[in-house]
Amino acid sequence: MVLTAAERKLLLLVIGLLVLGTLDDAWRMHADGRRLARVRHTGGAVPALGADSFAASDSGTARSVDPPASPGRPLDLNRATLAELDALPGIGPVTARRILDHRARYGPFRDPRDLRAVKGIGPKLFARLEPLVAVGSAPRSP
Repeated sequence: MVLTAAERKLLLLVIGLLVLGTLDDAWRMHADGRRLARVRHTGGAVPALGADSFAASDSGTARSVDPPASPGRPLDLNRATLAELDALPGIGPVTARRILDHRARYGPFRDPRDLRAVKGIGPKLFARLEPLVAVGSAPRSP
């Protein structure tokens, strides 16, 4: 089988895109793993980080990691801010916004398992989040 010059270029482009996608996935998993290790180490709270501490966001850009409101306690899904949700392992700004939109549309969460109804939170991600979140009081007023 002989490929034309255009076919060879296309094949190289596809292979290059696959390699870049794999590297991007590996980087994101590595960044999430570092954040998850910090959460486990502190008993559920992300420690306060210096200005030079950053983690990768869903957009691939660097952003600072904000700690949850009260260290050592699970994050209340009904009171959490966008920044607090975004700091959870595996949750980026897009998923954090979806959680807030779900809360606004359907009312306060009654159980942490309600989080599974949010697009982008599957069984594996929920298993990682379950020990870090709780459901308490009504949400903050805007």
